[in-house]
Amino acid sequence: MAVRSCTGFYRQEVNRTAWEVPERYRDLKQVGTGAYGTVCSAWDRRTGTQVAIKKLHRPFQSKLFAKRAYRELRLLKHMKHENLIDLFLLYLVMPFMGTDLGKLMKLERLTENRVQFLVYQMLKGLKVTYSSLTDLKPGNLAINPDCELKILDFGLARQADAEMTGYVVTRWYRAPEVILNWMHYTQTVDIWSAGCIMAEMLLGKPLFKGKDHLDQLREIMKITGTPTADFVVKLQSQDAKNYIRSLPKVPKKDLHSIFSKASSNAVFVLEKMLLLDPEQRVSASEALDLPFFSEYRDNEEDTVALPYDQTVDNTDLPLDQWKRHTFTEILTFRPPTDSRETPL
Repeated sequence: MAVRSCTGFYRQEVNRTAWEVPERYRDLKQVGTGAYGTVCSAWDRRTGTQVAIKKLHRPFQSKLFAKRAYRELRLLKHMKHENLIDLFLLYLVMPFMGTDLGKLMKLERLTENRVQFLVYQMLKGLKVTYSSLTDLKPGNLAINPDCELKILDFGLARQADAEMTGYVVTRWYRAPEVILNWMHYTQTVDIWSAGCIMAEMLLGKPLFKGKDHLDQLREIMKITGTPTADFVVKLQSQDAKNYIRSLPKVPKKDLHSIFSKASSNAVFVLEKMLLLDPEQRVSASEALDLPFFSEYRDNEEDTVALPYDQTVDNTDLPLDQWKRHTFTEILTFRPPTDSRETPL
C-alpha cells in the first residue's frame, strides 16, 4: 500500500517495512535482501527508467554498522565511473540491472566472448577504485540484459571485519593473504578475486571451493603450488611461516590443462591474476593491457583512481560522531544532472 508522506516524499510498505522515498520513485518491489540492506526496484518518473533503491538495515545500531554506512556513502560519492554504482539521493538509488553474475552463471554457461566483456568491465571498475574491496564475488557484480556490469556494495566489506572472512561463499574468492591475515593488503587482493570469478565463468563452477580457511588454502596450493622461500619470508606471522614450511612441496599446475577449452589469451590472464604472491600479480591497468582485452581497449582512455582521504574512515569514533559524519555527507551531496530528466 502506498500513501503520500511529507512534502515531496512518498511512503510505501514493502514486505511489512516502510519505505519513504522521493515522489519521483514509484511502484517499489523487493528484489533482494542481505545482512546489511534490502533492495527494491522502482520506476523513476522523471527519467522514465527503472532503478534499484537500497535501504540499509539499522545503519546506526552499532559503531560497526554506522562506520559501514558512512564508508559506503563516501565511496559512492567519490567514485564516478560507468562500472561503479552511483549515489543519487538520501536512499542509495542506482540503475536497475536485473540480475547478478552469480545468478546468471547458475542459469547458463557463458561463452568466452561474454567472459571477455564482463571481466573487461570488472577490471575497468577496479582500475578506478582507490584501494582493495576485499569482498568481490559474483553476487556483488550486477548484470543487465545488455551484459553491462556494475560493482556493488562498496564499504560493506572491510578487511578487518572478521565475520566476513568466515562467510563461506566469500572465502572462495578471497585472496590467500586475506584469508589467513598474512600481510598488508594491496589492491591485488581484488585481482585475485577477479581471477577466481573469471575462472568460474570459464569452468562453470568455482575454482577453489574450500570447506574452511585451511582447506581453502590447500585447494589454492593444489593449483598455485606451495610458496617459494622468497614468499615465505614476506609473511608477517611466524605461525604462518612455520605452517607453510611444514607443508609437502606441491608443484604449480599448468592452467592450460584445467582450462583446456579456453583460448591461450584467456588462460594467460588467469596466470597473471592467480599468483600466490600478491606482489607478482598484475594490477587492473596491467591486466587491461593484456591481449585478451585488445578488442575492447580504448587507447585514449586513461581513467585512474582519484585521490581519496581515508583519515576519517580509519578512525575509531563513537556512534554519535559516525551519525554526524554520515549526515554531513548526505547534506553535501549534489546529484549528477541527467539530460533525460523532465519536469513532473
